Amino acid sequence: MASTTRECADGPRKVIVEAHERILDDIFRVDRAVVRYEKLDGTLSEPMTRLVFERGDSVTVLPYDRRRCKVVLIRQFRYPVYVRDPEQAWLWEAIAGAQEEGEDAETVARREAMEEAGYTLGRLVHVGTVYPSPGGTSERIHLFIAPVLPSLRRQPGGGVDPGEDICVAEFDLEQALAWMREGRIVDAKTILLLQYLAMNWDSLPDAEPPPPG
Repeated sequence: MASTTRECADGPRKVIVEAHERILDDIFRVDRAVVRYEKLDGTLSEPMTRLVFERGDSVTVLPYDRRRCKVVLIRQFRYPVYVRDPEQAWLWEAIAGAQEEGEDAETVARREAMEEAGYTLGRLVHVGTVYPSPGGTSERIHLFIAPVLPSLRRQPGGGVDPGEDICVAEFDLEQALAWMREGRIVDAKTILLLQYLAMNWDSLPDAEPPPPG
């Protein structure tokens, strides 16, 4: 018999971590744990081994120009995508970067927007915080959109890391949505933000012009 929504929502909370060790400590980290958790019927599961890919949190921001019906995307090479599908290895994405310890998410969004795309951001709208792959990684992504104007682009962008080679481009919103439907935009965080824009476009704030001087 299936459980009810209330039973699932008010259900298990108990977790016992019987062992925990770090098995990889490099640019990324991998932890191995032996855990037991409370099941829906109130009993404890058998001990099970789980691996956690620990890379910290990250922040993404999608600039948009509501007056011209444009969005700003970047394109860069992603080797893990190449391993799976070489034809899509150069991904169109929203701007994104890692959140270092002690940094707030808005600071990261503003820094990455300048470094990767050359934009000074004014207002930021927090769309949400998501776990992109909760079965394997503890990473959270903080999602933002930001209204911009052409005058808020202060430099070319392209990234500051020697390993970065970033193309910056404006898209008509409808073109970006069409590419998403056609499978030409496949990055998950970017799809979430484009869908948010499409659903809320008429109520989104416009950008404020930069102060004179």
